Amino acid sequence: MDTKMTQSELLTQIQRRNEELSIMMEIGTALTSSLDLQEVLTMIMGKVSTLLKPKFWSLLLVDRETEELYFEIAVSPVAAKLKKVRLKIGEGIAGWVAANGQPLLIADARQDERFVRYGDLKVSFTTRSVICVPLKVKDRVLGVIELINSFEDVRYGEADLMVLSAIADFAAIAIENARNYERVSELAITDDLTGLYNARHFNRIADREVAHAARYGHPLSLVFFDIDRFKRVNDAHGHLVGSRVLAETGGLIKRYTRSVDYAARFGGDEFMVLLPNTPKAGALVVVSHLRDILRAHRFRADNGKEIRITASFGIASYPDDAKSKTELLRLADEAMYAVKGTSRDGIQLSERRGKK
Repeated sequence: MDTKMTQSELLTQIQRRNEELSIMMEIGTALTSSLDLQEVLTMIMGKVSTLLKPKFWSLLLVDRETEELYFEIAVSPVAAKLKKVRLKIGEGIAGWVAANGQPLLIADARQDERFVRYGDLKVSFTTRSVICVPLKVKDRVLGVIELINSFEDVRYGEADLMVLSAIADFAAIAIENARNYERVSELAITDDLTGLYNARHFNRIADREVAHAARYGHPLSLVFFDIDRFKRVNDAHGHLVGSRVLAETGGLIKRYTRSVDYAARFGGDEFMVLLPNTPKAGALVVVSHLRDILRAHRFRADNGKEIRITASFGIASYPDDAKSKTELLRLADEAMYAVKGTSRDGIQLSERRGKK
């Protein structure tokens, strides 16, 4: 009888190891076939559910700006609420693991002073055993995976910790790969100085949006503007201060244009904003507000001296003024130079209104 039990246990153990190996191979394949972070992480955590069968589980990532953990994925009756919860690094079991970069295996969470019952209290649940492992790349902690079981479930053991740690290594690689890809992709389409789109990517967007406007009969407006007498800023304060003014201007453009708009640095001190589904009258409202913002903003030189700027704006609209992207760009540019050739610090609408 004892021999049969031993053989049965051995067979179960072999089956478990085979399942673990199979899952590790699937995860490895997923890492090489997709750079979609959400897709890969969802698959990885699905395998965690299959293998370790937690009652609840979550994957939290570190927000380096705030030094907090946020729930990237959560499987729990209160998952929607957990999306809004943030934990300080060092707070709770997950926070401790993130702060120390070390895994934790806790048989009874109620006996551990690091345990915070934020989830239990919301769903009338009593946590028993917890495994929490860091997501690490070299010595950097990207986040943690936390699994929770109740008193009705089998306690987690060292073997479970080893499996989850191995899976966490895969997850950390997936996160790092996706972020690196995102950074490289972003560098290819953005202007380094301002963080706005670069001219090449803006042209692709403009092609797409003009085609969309033509297909659905929607209006579209393009704004072309540059900073008045910007050379004087460089001459008076130096190119480093001038670059800072351009970078800050890019930040103001992002902040005070609409989320549906597309803004780009065309080159030097010239900028463009594309306003989808916006006729000329609507574009004038957006541009008037942006002009007022730039007028009122106080830039600072290295010596603390105040720098003020103005800008000259040209607006052209589809289909009233132009029927193509090239014509739209040309007319907005001409309208801007009409302002620069007279008063500056103004807004000029394209004079091609109604022409074919």
